[in-house]
Amino acid sequence: MLGIEKGILKSRQSWFGKVSRLLERERIEEGVWDELEELLISADVGMETAIGLVESTRRRVSREKIADVLQVRAVLKEEMIKVLDVPRKEVDVNTRPQVVLVTGVNGSGKTTSVAKLAYEATSQGKRVILAAADTFRAAASEQLKYWGEQVGAEVIAHRPGGDPGAVVFDAMEAARSRKADMVIVDTAGRLHTKFNLMEELKKIKGVISRFDFAAPPGVVLVMDATTGQNGLAQARQFARTIDVTNILLAKLDGTAKGGIVFAICAELKIPIAYIGVGEGLQDMLPFVPEAFVEAILA
Repeated sequence: MLGIEKGILKSRQSWFGKVSRLLERERIEEGVWDELEELLISADVGMETAIGLVESTRRRVSREKIADVLQVRAVLKEEMIKVLDVPRKEVDVNTRPQVVLVTGVNGSGKTTSVAKLAYEATSQGKRVILAAADTFRAAASEQLKYWGEQVGAEVIAHRPGGDPGAVVFDAMEAARSRKADMVIVDTAGRLHTKFNLMEELKKIKGVISRFDFAAPPGVVLVMDATTGQNGLAQARQFARTIDVTNILLAKLDGTAKGGIVFAICAELKIPIAYIGVGEGLQDMLPFVPEAFVEAILA
């Protein structure tokens, strides 16, 4: 897919390009495995994940007595896909509205990601309500209203500095009366070290759970791919505070170290649902492990 190729272009041209070239040699000698491990670590795959990938590939090559380099490459791809194939939680698609709570640290691309999620839904003919629960940041509601107009979604907002829980309550009431298909909640960008703000996420989720007509809320954590391993520490804290159901990996097109995808899946055990591959509303793709691995090692 052209979109995936666009999103991983920098990664494929740098570290994963070197991985591909490493596996183009006439034969796999002992030193190749050490080189492969170093390249994966340099690509932000993470030390433990890189070691695990190389060892599982190496064992299979030995056990299956594989000598052909193309077959070695195929085994590596299969092992990579296994790492990325994290089970997703079942969602009752028949319950309306679907509720999505979008969270993440400041600057991760959260509000733009909210717009992309809304655009995907409205393009399918769904009625979407956006809850402007980011009441701390100046002009946050105005930004969301702009995106609401662009994607054809209604925005529920209060005055700056108001109670985010009250905004979410009104959005849920609006969803009930208007028979909306989806409610997407834009929360305040927060640092994972700020206890009060993290606790607020729990309160917002509690407000949503009071509406028994809605599906249990899903929590999408927006991560900035360009932050690499630093983003993992933030994500771990979010996962400890609130039950994160999916990850939207934004700005993947902006990094040459796309290996962070493997570290996320291996260490967090949270599925990546979408990847952001640009600034436009259509620049968001469902994450498909097979397509990603095929593209990154093309």
